[in-house]
Amino acid sequence: MKSIDEDIKKGSFQSVYLLYGEEAYLKKQYRQKLKLALSSEGDTMNTGIYEGKQINPEELIDLAETLPFLAEHRLILVENSGFFKSSCDKLADYMKQIAPAACFVFVEDEVDKRSKMYKAVKNAGRVVEFARQKEGLLTKWILTRLRRENKKITQPVMELFLETAGNDMENIDRELEKLFCYTLGREVITAEDVEAVCVGQTTGRIFDMVNYIAEQRQRQALELYYDLLALKEPSMRILFLVARQFQSLLLVKELRNQGYDSKAISSRLGIPEFAARKHLAQSGHFTPEQLKKAVSDCVQAEEDVKTGTMNDRMAVEVLIVRLSSKNCNSG
Repeated sequence: MKSIDEDIKKGSFQSVYLLYGEEAYLKKQYRQKLKLALSSEGDTMNTGIYEGKQINPEELIDLAETLPFLAEHRLILVENSGFFKSSCDKLADYMKQIAPAACFVFVEDEVDKRSKMYKAVKNAGRVVEFARQKEGLLTKWILTRLRRENKKITQPVMELFLETAGNDMENIDRELEKLFCYTLGREVITAEDVEAVCVGQTTGRIFDMVNYIAEQRQRQALELYYDLLALKEPSMRILFLVARQFQSLLLVKELRNQGYDSKAISSRLGIPEFAARKHLAQSGHFTPEQLKKAVSDCVQAEEDVKTGTMNDRMAVEVLIVRLSSKNCNSG
């Protein structure tokens, strides 16, 4: 990211940029920065914008070979093309000899680093990955936003907010805007404010569901499941998230038994330290054998759906009942 900022500051640009990764908010920010730096606002004559998997590579090459009209650059912005996951030899070869006035900006969710296009762009220009940001960086960013709005927040409330909003910056941005509106006229944001206006992500509800399972509170676990279904969350995605949570707990349990503390576990798993502490606390409700059995039960539920033994909604419901029953989760 700093390299792009430096290019923009100097006014010296690469022939091609690839912006990719999970963090959509930052990708969007840097896409816009490059667009504004490389083309005048409203200049459709020298800016070509393409999106989707049906893009013709030859059309992009032809456009790149066309001199810009009364402008220094011809910007070719390509989003979600799939060129970095599939073969695109002609465009990859062109990356070796891009016309001097042309500048490509590719914006992708996923790339295959073994692909010819990825290697060609890396050799010809700049590749920047936008990964999910760590807790420390997210906290700094949020505090900057708060200062701009003359708002204050305590560390426990910050942790509650991050726990609720997750680590997706687009979602955090939306939730912050809601908090700013809700606390208009007040300086301090409280835990009650966060609980009143911030919508917990699906992953947070899955965490709560596993808590209910651990406490054998079957009715509450099932109610959360029905709530997620009412929010149009697919049963198989819920199953995937429940399985992932139990796998994480098993890994945390094993690391803890090897002597790792919450900070070391946070670093090993790439999760915020407060989340590592929560996982440690939750894993304490289970033995390693119970966690292994839970993971196995999740795999069996998926198999039941795939073989037609049970429909997806029923399979997850039966799984929750089984996991939260006393004979499966005692000790």
